[in-house]
Amino acid sequence: MSSPDIKDIRRLLTAAFSGTALEWYDYFLYGTASALVFNKLFFPELDPTVGTIASFLTFAVGFVARPIGAAVFGHVGDRYGRKVSLIITVVMMGITTGLIGLLPSYATIGIWAPALLSLLRFLQGISVGGEWSGAMLLTLEHTPKEKHGSYSSIPQLGSPVGTLLSSGVFALVGLLPDDAFYSWGWRIPFLLAFPLLLVALYLRIHIEESPVFRAMLEDAEKNGPKPAPLIEAFRRTWGRMIIGIGAAFLGVGGFFLMSTFIISYGTDELGVDKQVMLNATVIGAVVEILVLIVAGRLADRIGAWTVCALGGVITMLIAFPAFWLVDTKQTGLIYLGVALGIGALSIPYAPIGAVVSTMFPEEFRYSAVAMSYNLAGVLSGFVPLLATSLTSAADGASWGAALLLVIIAACTVAGSWSAGLLYKRRGSALTTRTAPADHAEVSA
Repeated sequence: MSSPDIKDIRRLLTAAFSGTALEWYDYFLYGTASALVFNKLFFPELDPTVGTIASFLTFAVGFVARPIGAAVFGHVGDRYGRKVSLIITVVMMGITTGLIGLLPSYATIGIWAPALLSLLRFLQGISVGGEWSGAMLLTLEHTPKEKHGSYSSIPQLGSPVGTLLSSGVFALVGLLPDDAFYSWGWRIPFLLAFPLLLVALYLRIHIEESPVFRAMLEDAEKNGPKPAPLIEAFRRTWGRMIIGIGAAFLGVGGFFLMSTFIISYGTDELGVDKQVMLNATVIGAVVEILVLIVAGRLADRIGAWTVCALGGVITMLIAFPAFWLVDTKQTGLIYLGVALGIGALSIPYAPIGAVVSTMFPEEFRYSAVAMSYNLAGVLSGFVPLLATSLTSAADGASWGAALLLVIIAACTVAGSWSAGLLYKRRGSALTTRTAPADHAEVSA
């Protein structure tokens, strides 16, 4: 395969980043609204703490749905193309997010309100289950392997930009008086999903299909289709999928701990104004952008798995200090604590796509990568709920949430280190074949 033109690479990276940013904007809106709005409007008859837990349960529903999306869109991506899969996911996400902004509250339709909210969140989860892996594979399958560390960080920039957009829009509508905010202001960020969908759809339609998939298609036409991708992924590489789950855990679960949970913790437990907590996540997103760029470039020099493991260790060291800073209730120190936490966990998030994608053969790579990442997402979806429960059991103290962040980071250190050992053992053959003794190798 000839080297891609630099203009084609830039066009692809722009499309991958922009589309992913818009998709994550839609997805992250729900997390912010779970902490600020849904507990009051969709679970008003519950105790405030119980209402927050119920709100985070609907938040977790989206993560439970993600493996379903991974299975569906992994199959579509491996059989019909990465581009086709990404077009479907972005349309589904845009429509479901916009519909959330149109939902009546509990006061209007009773129990149907949280039921419909949960359904739409479930559909969001299915959509995002196929999004990340498709955008990442399109990027890496178009670009030189020696630059995969830095190139894999480009789609990851969609996460903080999506956070900036969602938190920024919520910060603006948060300036409204409470009556206006809770009656109609909170709906504006969700309704913006409709026009943003048109932008995302245009970008996705103009993405070139992966050259790796085109080669797979030619092979299938000559030799017939391969076995069901997801079944093959579980049968031949289940051990590597477990490694991928661990390596990806911090970048997903840690992020929601330091964004979705921290907003709820600051406003409900510490009594900090919601605007301060929203501003903290905005600052954290800016820090994340800078860290992703630096960590991606560092991955080209010292290896993607090394950067992931290093980021996990750093997060373990700053977990408690980050929460102690937030506990001071001082605005500047809250900003610093959230920025430190998000900045540290962004280090492994930058090159995780390069780590996970190189572990799987081409013929079922989309399915395997999507399932690994989204099973980590399932665990991550319960992180805010678990952190809230731990904090409540500790009478509002933050040590339980900080310890949870340490445990999540330790999982990523173990997963990243194992990925590195596997990569060293098998070298470049990881991208083209699967060893017969895979199970024994992974458990060794």
